[in-house]
Amino acid sequence: MEASLQLIWALGMMAIAIALSAWQRLGLATNLALATGRTVLQLLVVGYVLASVFALRNSWAVLGLLAIMLLIAAIVARNRISQKIPYLLPMVAGAILLGSAATLFYIIVLVIRPTVWYEPRFLIPFAGIVLGNSMNAAAIAGERLVSSLNSSQLEIETHLSLGATPSQAIFSYRREAIKTGMISIINSMMVVGLVTLPGVMVGQILGGAEPLQAAAYQILIMFMLAFADLITTWLITWGICRRFFNSAAQLTSW
Repeated sequence: MEASLQLIWALGMMAIAIALSAWQRLGLATNLALATGRTVLQLLVVGYVLASVFALRNSWAVLGLLAIMLLIAAIVARNRISQKIPYLLPMVAGAILLGSAATLFYIIVLVIRPTVWYEPRFLIPFAGIVLGNSMNAAAIAGERLVSSLNSSQLEIETHLSLGATPSQAIFSYRREAIKTGMISIINSMMVVGLVTLPGVMVGQILGGAEPLQAAAYQILIMFMLAFADLITTWLITWGICRRFFNSAAQLTSW
């Protein structure tokens, strides 16, 4: 009952925001109302699903949920990068999967070391954070690379005509795309704790954890995200670059 009352009071903030938008004719009232409804519905559904998975404590249930999360992340990232490049969806899914799996394996085996590797209390939250950030990094890096390659055809072909290999001709574009995909996490790491307190740390403190323990978990998460994002952006840019050249090392456009 107390949680329901808290949710109702929380909805009051969005009601005020929607009313303010309508009063000032900002054109945001409908979008805010839709976003509010979707937020409540989606998170309540996720809450019930997670409660069921936690109660089952079954490896297949955990892996099935993670597979659905991976598929959604891959589709969202693919749609932002391009819908013209063939086989881009499995390429994005593979990059996110490998980056996330390597990160989670390291964390579960060497850092957390739970009783069972599929412990939902650890694996699902960590996977959700890693998948979401890997999705954003892949989308940003991939979009930047596709745009750069399509707009720099003449320069790349000039390098190729002078004897450069495809990897050499597009090296600078791929490097910049990876750096762009990593900007968000690097900037966050530079100012974490100084400009803002991350959500995970705040959540743990509100849940009663000691501040130093919450800080330790947040450090772990920031390192996880940097590691996963780098692997994911490296893989997705490598895969996209391969799609821009045929078997005769000739440049194509998408």
